[in-house]
Amino acid sequence: MEIFVINPNSSASMTETAVDCARRVAARGTSIRGATGIGSPASIEGCADEAMSVPTLLAQIRVAEAEGSVATVIACFDDPGLDAAREVATGPVIGICQAGIQAAMVISKRFSIITTLSRSVPAIEDLVQRYGAGHHCRRVRCINLPVLSLESESQHAFSLLVAEIERARDDDGAEAVVLGCAGMANLTEELSRATGVVVIDGVTVAVKFAEALVGSGLKTSKANAYAFPRVKS
Repeated sequence: MEIFVINPNSSASMTETAVDCARRVAARGTSIRGATGIGSPASIEGCADEAMSVPTLLAQIRVAEAEGSVATVIACFDDPGLDAAREVATGPVIGICQAGIQAAMVISKRFSIITTLSRSVPAIEDLVQRYGAGHHCRRVRCINLPVLSLESESQHAFSLLVAEIERARDDDGAEAVVLGCAGMANLTEELSRATGVVVIDGVTVAVKFAEALVGSGLKTSKANAYAFPRVKS
């Protein structure tokens, strides 16, 4: 099977991080097709960035499916355009925020999320409620570092993440931590070793969810809410 991993922003290096992590966990027989947002903001840090990224995201999903992809992973923790993507796609479409949260709910009773900027916290808090995890998520934390600084200031970012994970463990009582940005996807093992906390990356979990859904013969329901968009004259 081919899984389409789309990074909705226009940062190619961030796409490489997500795709590398996806390929590392993909089962034998699963291929990963990666793509970067075309004409989108360099990072998605707010509602305006998200809105600007969605039109090309939908177009790229349509092309990927036409060329053989059977599932899509949206590699941005805001899950931008997720419902719209499910309307245009035939195969399962998985947002990494939903995947990370649902994985955390399976392996722990209480978890926290750590993202980049404080402005991202309200949006993620809303997603926590949408996905039914309000009772389980202790707190959405941030390291107050822009998304692109995860690469340009990688050592500093790692130190900030370690400190925030330890706060989540000690102050929140978190039994697991979900990383709230696709640009953090390659840090889970090192962060787990440094803190002793189970650290979850939504990209890798979403790929495994996609494999499970496709392997079970499941596609996106077209019965009502996720029906293909009506053709307008």
